[in-house]
Amino acid sequence: MSSVAVLTQESFAEHRSGLVPQQIKVATLNSEEESDPPTYKDAFPPLPEKAACLESAQEPAGAWSNKIRPIKASVITQVFHVPLEERKYKDMNQFGEGEQAKICLEIMQRTGAHLELSLAKDQGLSIMVSGKLDAVMKARKDIVARLQTQASATVPIPKEHHRFVIGKNGEKLQDLELKTATKIQIPRPDDPSNQIKITGTKEGIEKARHEVLLISAEQDKRAVERLEVEKAFHPFIAGPYNRLVGEIMQETGTRINIPPPSVNRTEIVFTGEKEQLAQAVARIKKIYEEKKKKTTTIAVEVKKSQHKYVIGPKGNSLQEILERTGVSVEIPPSDSISETVILRGEPEKLGQALTEVYAKANSFTVSSVSAPSWLHRFIIGKKGQNLAKITQQMPKVHIEFTEGEDKITLEGPTEDVNVAQEQIEGMVKDLINRMDYVEINIDHKFHRHLIGKSGANINRIKDQYKVSVRIPPDSEKSNLIRIEGDPQGVQQAKRELLELASRMENERTKDLIIEQRFHRTIIGQKGERIREIRDKFPEVIINFPDPAQKSEIVQLRGPKNEVEKCTKYMQKMVADLVGDFMHPLGLGRRVENSYSISVPIFKQFHKNIIGKGGANIKKIREESNTKIDLPAENSNSETIVITGKRANCEAARSRILSIQKDLANIAEVEVSIPAKLHNSLIGTKGRLIRSIMEECGGVHIHFPVEGSGSDTVVIRGPSSDVEKAKKQLLHLAEEKQTKSFTVDIRAKPEYHKFLIGKGGGKIRKVRDSTGARIIFPAAEDKDQDLITIIGKEDAVREAQKELEALIQNLDNVVEDYMLVDPRHHRHFVIRRGQVLREIAEEYGGVMVSFPRSGTQSDKVTLKGAKDCVEAAKKRIQEIIEDLEAQVTVECAIPQKFHRSVMGPKGSRIQQITRDYNVQIKFPDREENPVHSVEPSIQENGDEAGEGREAKETDPGSPRRCDIIVISGRKEKCEAAKEALEALVPVTIEVEVPFDLHRYIIGQKGSGIRKMMDEFEVNIHVPAPELQSHTIAITGLAANLDRAKAGLLDRVKELQAEQEDRALRSFKLSVTVDPKYHPKIIGRKGAVITQIRLEHDVNIQFPDKDDGNQPQDQITITGYEKNTEAARDAILKIVGELEQMVSEDVPLDHRVHARIIGARGKAIRKIMDEFKVDIRFPQSGAPDPNCVTVTGLPENVEEAIDHILNLEEEYLADVVDSEALQVYMKPPAHEESKAPSKGFVVRDAPWTSNSSEKAPDMSSSEEFPSFGAQVAPKTLPWGPKR
Repeated sequence: MSSVAVLTQESFAEHRSGLVPQQIKVATLNSEEESDPPTYKDAFPPLPEKAACLESAQEPAGAWSNKIRPIKASVITQVFHVPLEERKYKDMNQFGEGEQAKICLEIMQRTGAHLELSLAKDQGLSIMVSGKLDAVMKARKDIVARLQTQASATVPIPKEHHRFVIGKNGEKLQDLELKTATKIQIPRPDDPSNQIKITGTKEGIEKARHEVLLISAEQDKRAVERLEVEKAFHPFIAGPYNRLVGEIMQETGTRINIPPPSVNRTEIVFTGEKEQLAQAVARIKKIYEEKKKKTTTIAVEVKKSQHKYVIGPKGNSLQEILERTGVSVEIPPSDSISETVILRGEPEKLGQALTEVYAKANSFTVSSVSAPSWLHRFIIGKKGQNLAKITQQMPKVHIEFTEGEDKITLEGPTEDVNVAQEQIEGMVKDLINRMDYVEINIDHKFHRHLIGKSGANINRIKDQYKVSVRIPPDSEKSNLIRIEGDPQGVQQAKRELLELASRMENERTKDLIIEQRFHRTIIGQKGERIREIRDKFPEVIINFPDPAQKSEIVQLRGPKNEVEKCTKYMQKMVADLVGDFMHPLGLGRRVENSYSISVPIFKQFHKNIIGKGGANIKKIREESNTKIDLPAENSNSETIVITGKRANCEAARSRILSIQKDLANIAEVEVSIPAKLHNSLIGTKGRLIRSIMEECGGVHIHFPVEGSGSDTVVIRGPSSDVEKAKKQLLHLAEEKQTKSFTVDIRAKPEYHKFLIGKGGGKIRKVRDSTGARIIFPAAEDKDQDLITIIGKEDAVREAQKELEALIQNLDNVVEDYMLVDPRHHRHFVIRRGQVLREIAEEYGGVMVSFPRSGTQSDKVTLKGAKDCVEAAKKRIQEIIEDLEAQVTVECAIPQKFHRSVMGPKGSRIQQITRDYNVQIKFPDREENPVHSVEPSIQENGDEAGEGREAKETDPGSPRRCDIIVISGRKEKCEAAKEALEALVPVTIEVEVPFDLHRYIIGQKGSGIRKMMDEFEVNIHVPAPELQSHTIAITGLAANLDRAKAGLLDRVKELQAEQEDRALRSFKLSVTVDPKYHPKIIGRKGAVITQIRLEHDVNIQFPDKDDGNQPQDQITITGYEKNTEAARDAILKIVGELEQMVSEDVPLDHRVHARIIGARGKAIRKIMDEFKVDIRFPQSGAPDPNCVTVTGLPENVEEAIDHILNLEEEYLADVVDSEALQVYMKPPAHEESKAPSKGFVVRDAPWTSNSSEKAPDMSSSEEFPSFGAQVAPKTLPWGPKR
């Protein structure tokens, strides 16, 4: 019998207690079953001792080779903390995404370290970095550089010490940068500067600065001394805000380096001249000894969460306490769990310091408000608007929303937190009262179709029902859609989404094989052709494969009929394209299909051609089978481009022109001009014909297509302009036919307007006298200096001579002056010299200089071409005459009407000032009008009458705030006054039932705003508490009748809607056994949705959670006739369900998965085919083989026969598979395993007479987790390395 020990928890415990000193005898193991267990030394060879190499070589080295090096962990973990104020990316909405996450991924890829980010309550960022030491140090440096705000500091050290900071091959500098996570810039050798720049975090800069100064001090030829001072006394030596040590350094000229709080060093390094250094050391020793004798400590417990308030921003609170009381406050590190704060100082001052510590700690409080998590974003508001209102009032309060938690945490000063808490609780209460939410299940494959292109569908539902719809991202594969908002809107949005989903379930997908070479042609330039197909079949989704995939499958998805139509259409298109490529004249055919013509249509008629919602243009496109492109609304172009087959384009053109002809008094004249002259009449880039069109009021001149052989030119436009254009065109053609001559001359663009003259007067005079046509460049022409003269040679030469003489005069710059009374100067220079700018523009860029304000000079200087200067002088003189002839007329209009008289953005006043060339000045608004009884917005007919009565009784004393001043020529002022008085609004009253007022106002006032904009009146609805039936309409007399009629029409509409609503709200209850409810609802609500849509009713099922509500009552709401039809439909389903039977079938559980199929496709097919419901047992059911089939008796029997046949077929496969598995299993699995006896060893230390204790397997000290810090402890397994 051998002595062995089983290594179990019990034997460890006995050995540890020392109660069983002798070896524990255990039964010998059966030698037949197992060989003898190994000895303890064989299983756990001892590690080599350090002394082993010093002992005699004869001593055995043990099973381990003494050459083996101590093993160190290759992976280390470090945690860095980035405080909120030092975070570079503070946007909370982007935590886990955005720039911060991208940077972390880049760091991980570059360094190979693993990063984990977490957010502390104080919004600081904790980053855990794991990996090899080198990778962790590099990652740390990158984190500091890219995620933490960077500060910089400079350290002056002697130039000769720089090389010691750099080290051999720059290794010392690199090591220092890695260790401190900073960037250290050392000036180049040729740079005389001795400043070393350190960039990084505040803490890193402190560490780096300390290290650099240490290196410098070691190399300094001056004396260096190190003084060991306990870390706790460093704050007293440094003094508040480092003032004390600063004073000592200044007085002694010694550099004193105190390690920063984050560096765990006790020595203070002094560098300087020996005598001065000795003084500095003596003074610091004295402070140290004095503080050591006098100071005492007290320890207090302060909650960990309050430590940051005691420290304060950048440690300011600690320095403040030290300054006020002379007491140092020691805070445990942030990674420590300790809550003990130590106060060190003189006993009499500790009390005051303790009070200040508690005051700082309790100056802030943490509170929470209960709020459902789905309400959080409504509380925050759009772009944080709602929350900003609270945070702006109380900026020190930090409000935190935790995702998935039904609470909001508030942190900040106690009083502010209480106020903010009340406000948030009020918001929560209000939102709960008026908001609701619902969750619906819709297969995630339909989600992108529900969203629509660029979110079109979902945005429409959101806007229409004023709800928020949250659809999970594709990556989650979740079917749950959440709708939040107004209860009524939520229900309506739910109904519409379910209807859309139901429609999508009935959709089909079809793959169309189209050669890839045709894909680009079908899509068209910038997707134009595919857009047309999509417009033609809006319900069909067309997906082309990625060009890189080289696939020929184009997928169509949508309602069956629409998909079939679209398929035929695209197949025809492909056949045409194939024909184009196969046809020997394929190019010609393509040209035939891409024939294009431009139709000029007056801009004001474009909207009529488009039609309401694009109806007209769509109809023309479809019927003529052409592509019609209209210019952008903000473009100056009037040309509509038609593309397609020639015959189709001509037909479309005729239809568009007929629309224009019907809409306006447009005359059309045909002129016969030989085709050979057409190009010369059109001119280079159409310049010649464009000049005729512009000169004749913008008529359209249409030449036939080149090569057609037609001589007919069509002129279209207003009758008078058409005749004028015809005359000019024929005259020009005659000239061209006889002999045409062209000359180009050049003149600066600023002269052009002067040469043309006001209303084209000057240039017309030249043309009439010479008979030549003069063409000036258009705005889009590149060469803006070029003026072209066309006509007979002698006429052109004469016109050229006249124009060149004019241009020469303009080039002859002269300077002249005129006298203008200083009181008129302001008129020319106000509004940034607008009058002077207009004069310069009109008269060839002449420069007009008025004397500076303050000088009483009346001399005005003009500089420019002689003719321009003369014309400008004449114009200035005219303006002065107007100013001197000006009079001022007062117009008394009650102040409450001023806003109405001005019109939107002052448009009415601007129109009057332009029409009558007068200046109108309104008085300053009087805040509290003495005579006004009510605010102007509530005026009515009686008040207006009273105002007029007051005016009649005392016409001589109108109020100052009522007087509008008009300045200008006398006759113009009188006319403007009449125009102003005509704008004074009148008020009428309309009787409208009080209960319709809120519908007339509309949602957020949209209804009443629309009417006010449409009829240009102000409509005042009385306050609800007045219960008044009278609505007041105020506006111009001309608009009141239309507004009244419009309001009464709206009342009739609302009354009709009310009646219809009453008819629609008929309710009918049906009693149906609750067990049939799921069947009536159908899969994903399909059956009940069909009934709702078919009969236009709302069907409400009882709430399962409401115990007071009868569970067998289904409520139908709608028109009486429709509710009865819906009831009959439900009862019909119930009748069918009552005839159904349920049968249990034993079906081997091994074939269940095969029968169900991938995602239930196979079982759904069976259920649809036999019109039955088949239920499989849940996992853990008592009988795993029991399958229930429900349906009509004959259907149930057929379904059972079918699935039993399938079972037989699939079971054969299962048996074969199991037989094969027997041979596939490893032999070890065949043997039955005996119960484990644990790991057995002989001659273990705890079985001998020893006081050693076995390790406790439940202890984290004995069995630490990787990366955890463990206190050193002597173990029986050998010395700790």
